[in-house]
This record gives sequence, C-alpha cells and structure tokens, in this order.
Amino acid sequence: MPVIRIRDVQVILTAPNGIRLVVVKVITDQPGLYGLGCATFTQRPLAVAAAVEHYLKPFAIGRDVSRIEDFYQAAYVSSYWRSGPVLNNALSGVDEALWDIKGKVAGLPVYQLLGGKCREAVPVYVHASGDTFAEVEERARAYVEQGFRHVRCQVGISGMSTYGSRGPGGMAALDPTQTRTWEPTAYVHTVPRLFDHLRLALGDDVELLHDVHERIPPILGVWLAKALEPYRLFFLEDLFAPEDNAYFAQVRQQCATPLAMGELYVNRAEYVPMIQQRLIDFIRVHISDIGGFSMARKLAAFCEFMGVRTAFHGPGDVSPVGHAANMHLDLAIPNFGIQELALFRDETREVFPGTPEVHHGCMWPNNRPGWGVELDEALAARYPFPEDRYNGAWPEVRAWDGTVIQP
Repeated sequence: MPVIRIRDVQVILTAPNGIRLVVVKVITDQPGLYGLGCATFTQRPLAVAAAVEHYLKPFAIGRDVSRIEDFYQAAYVSSYWRSGPVLNNALSGVDEALWDIKGKVAGLPVYQLLGGKCREAVPVYVHASGDTFAEVEERARAYVEQGFRHVRCQVGISGMSTYGSRGPGGMAALDPTQTRTWEPTAYVHTVPRLFDHLRLALGDDVELLHDVHERIPPILGVWLAKALEPYRLFFLEDLFAPEDNAYFAQVRQQCATPLAMGELYVNRAEYVPMIQQRLIDFIRVHISDIGGFSMARKLAAFCEFMGVRTAFHGPGDVSPVGHAANMHLDLAIPNFGIQELALFRDETREVFPGTPEVHHGCMWPNNRPGWGVELDEALAARYPFPEDRYNGAWPEVRAWDGTVIQP
C-alpha cells in the first residue's frame, strides 16, 4: 500500500451557541481523505490556532499519516519546553485527526482499532443546577425521568455563585449578595444540606455527583469530603487545585467519599503520582489538554492497573469531535467509570453532523469510520467567535472583600 502523507493542516474556528471551538483538519495527499481533531482551549483559542499554524503545520506536512506515535513523540519534544495547555491542545488537534484518518483508511470506527467494544454504549452524567434546593431537585428529577442515572448537582445561593460570572467592577464587586462573589464557609455548610435534601427526595437509586471546582481552602475541602460521606456520592470532583494535590492524602485517611480529579492537569507529573498512590478513584482529564487521544489511551491503560476509573472532562467547550474521541476511548477500555455530557443544541449538531446521539442515559456510537463526526465548514463560518474584549478569558470570581478566588 502506498504511503499516505500529510498535504496540509488547517485550523477551523467556530462558535455555534457562542462557545469558542477549535478544530484541526489534517488533509492527506489522497483525494477526499482527511481527519478532524479537537484542539479547543476556550480561554486561549487564538494561541492554540497560532501554535498549529506556525509550528505544527510545517512540522507535520509530508509525514506518513500512519505513524501516529512517531509523530506524537517528535512533535511533543519539538518545542523543547512542553506540556502546557496551549501546546498540548495544538498537538491534540493533529493527533486526533490522524486517528480519524487511520479509522477511515481501515474502514472502521476508532474503537475497533483499540480492540473493540467493552460496552454497547457510554453511560453519561448530566448537570442539574439551581438557585434553591427545590430547583436542583426538580431538574435532577427531570433528568432521571429522561433515563439518566447519574446527575451532578450544584446550587447557588446569595453570596455563593456556582461558577461565577463577570460583572461590573468597583464597589459592586464587594457586595456579597451578588452572584459573582464566593463565600467558602457558606458553601461548605450548604452543600451537605443540599445532598441531604436530594437523598431524601430522590432516593438511593440515583447516582449523585458534585463539583467543588477547587474554590475552597484545602482544610475546608477535607471537612467537606467527610461531611458528604453519609450521602454516598458517586464522586466528589476537583476538591483541590493541582497545586494542592498533597491534601488528597488527608482525605483518603479520613473518609471514603469517592474522589475525581484532573480537568486542570496538563502534565503527566501532575497525575501519575495521584494514580500510583491511589489518591483518587476517577481521573477527570480534559483529553486535549493532556495532549490528545494518544496520551489519553496510555493514561487509561495505566489507570486500569491501579484500580482507577475514567471520567473524562466533557463540557460544552469540548467540540463534538472531542466528545466523539472521549466516547471511542470510553467504549474500548475496561476501567471506564462515567462520561461527562454536553447536551448540544441543534446549531452545534448541524455544524458537526454525526455528533454522538444520546438516549437512555448513554452516548451511542454511529459506527461510521474514524470518529464518525464531520464538519460543515460553510455552516461553521456562519458562527464566528463572539466579540469579547476578554477574548474568552475565564470569568473572575472574588470573595466578598475582593480577593480573587482560583477556579
């Protein structure tokens, strides 16, 4: 069989529903043969695009598309300094596109190249948020009635924004009643009450999850994990920031609340010790942030030997191509745990034909070659990045006194 080589690498920027998505298209020297990869880093999308255009594109052109691992290793060290989110996302875009091509050449979905299915579909979790316990309960119950078995529950009250939002500056930023402020003490007292309410209302058959988003001092994180133990969470997510990984050992010694961590990890030096020491139960990496599909499948295999399950990051700022990559790996690994789900609107599904379908609480493959997802470039061009003087920067969240709170 003749060698198929990379002829061009293109970056496609699109924002259906206002979410900045970065997709890399690798075009081969064979007519009509190309692959797509997710390179979405929503907070710095133009930096990723520049890294692909100016560095990875010239590095990739002319290479054999079948030698994915060789390309990955060479590209990974080509910048000398490595493992940051910008370069990892750029590398992910090309890496995932090469896997898409490999599947298309073989005429098989990517999961078949990994040994085939370990399950028929991928169970997912959805998000139920609200300003009151009753609102959260109502939304969680609606998801359960739709067939979802895993629901992440978040509540926002006065002085405690679930994820925060950027608002006007000045003294308004000091007002603790505004949702853009955050009060850790109020939060850690409120969350156990939320789950006490939900367990009584929903019973024990629903798997409940919660995301701390790394927004409380570590010692309060230890206290919260212990306080939530009676409510039998499926997992407690991102209890500490990566910089505070050492605190996970304290939680392990004091309670059995299952722990999930990883969406901010970008370097294997951050997550390998966590897995080796069995300090977490679920690895929550954002696949493109750790370098793409090639790195993620190695991580999944490593986790299997350590008894750690996967729960890959899957919000709306992962493109449908990225969600498909998550799904193919989820299907093929024995230590799959759960998959976060973004419920894409019609505009996004039209831009990305073949976006995985969701029903009965699971994401289902379409069994087309490669990822099974395409990109309508003409339609994508109708959704340019929104005008924003912050260029997509993460919203500021502050304490009542104005102190910046880390996400």
